[in-house]
Amino acid sequence: MRVAIIGAGVVGLAVADALSQHGHVVWVLEKNAQIGEETSSRNSEVVHAGLYYPADSMKARLCVEGRARLLAFCVREGVAHRTCGKLLVAAETVEMAALDALDVRARANGAEPLVPLSGVEIHRRWPELRAVAGLLSTGTAIIDSHGLMARLRQRAEAAGTHVLLRHRVQAVTRTADWNLTVTQPNGEDTGLQVDKVVNAAGLWADAVATLPGHDPLLPKQVLVKGNYFRVSGPPPADVLVYPVPSPALVGLGTHLTLDLNGNARLGPDVEPARDRHDYTVDVARLQQFLDAARRFWPNLTADRLHPAYAGIRPKLVGDGVQDFLIREGSLHGRPGWVDLLGIESPGLTASLAIGAEIAREFGR
Repeated sequence: MRVAIIGAGVVGLAVADALSQHGHVVWVLEKNAQIGEETSSRNSEVVHAGLYYPADSMKARLCVEGRARLLAFCVREGVAHRTCGKLLVAAETVEMAALDALDVRARANGAEPLVPLSGVEIHRRWPELRAVAGLLSTGTAIIDSHGLMARLRQRAEAAGTHVLLRHRVQAVTRTADWNLTVTQPNGEDTGLQVDKVVNAAGLWADAVATLPGHDPLLPKQVLVKGNYFRVSGPPPADVLVYPVPSPALVGLGTHLTLDLNGNARLGPDVEPARDRHDYTVDVARLQQFLDAARRFWPNLTADRLHPAYAGIRPKLVGDGVQDFLIREGSLHGRPGWVDLLGIESPGLTASLAIGAEIAREFGR
């Protein structure tokens, strides 16, 4: 079967790898000059355990399955990673009920066990941290996302996939096949005929979804910007530290993460993305970061915070927690066209599970 994948972020590459390993002929069409230039390379590089999402959601299922697949892939394929754990903290007594609810939800999702810790135990193990209670997620990890994408690309190309950079899909028509008009790096257009199309365009997935024509059922997608600040000097703990998130999961709260070299950073926060290309970090946001971090790390000082980078993530609009949307077009008059919409966190963690899901839908 001939398949075009639009977008060479981590999800598009994971789909390409899954399909190519099962004998499909795959083209990955990426408008940028490099793979994973947008959301896939501008995040916390955290492999989530599946704690936050409703038990019957696609996010919960694909996060738990994806974590297992991803860590096994890293071991097998030599991708750098470390299972460092994550400490969720209740900074005040009023947050303890939310912490208990997370524990219940994590168990329902089949996530790795959470270890309850008292405030005294937290301070004994990590003297710089303050909390009234916490939960230690033993299954949370960090990963080299760039190394992961490079390895997925290598595997897919070795199996015959064509990863075409600076190739922008301009138009789509449907006859017996899907006919794509693609602008090449030299500015000339070429045609590509395939049996199926996977829209893995991330920030641009809503726009790509309209290429075959108007779709009145297309959900609205908005973009949310998250900023990160680097923390100089030693981190206060050898685990990631997260606050209790908001009930709507707009974000997971400004948290402390580590990279594989042991360096610390804070973020992301949440603000509307006014421009899909604006990755600047406003230094004026430093005080907000400092105030958020001091709730669990009271001795942090402003001189240790430095603007680092920003990322933009796509979110579907709706009431409550919004799930991933994997939409096969047979129900919308577009057989063989698959939209991946609202693929935000835990998209990195779920990427290999999403690839396996598409492979199953395509009959392997």
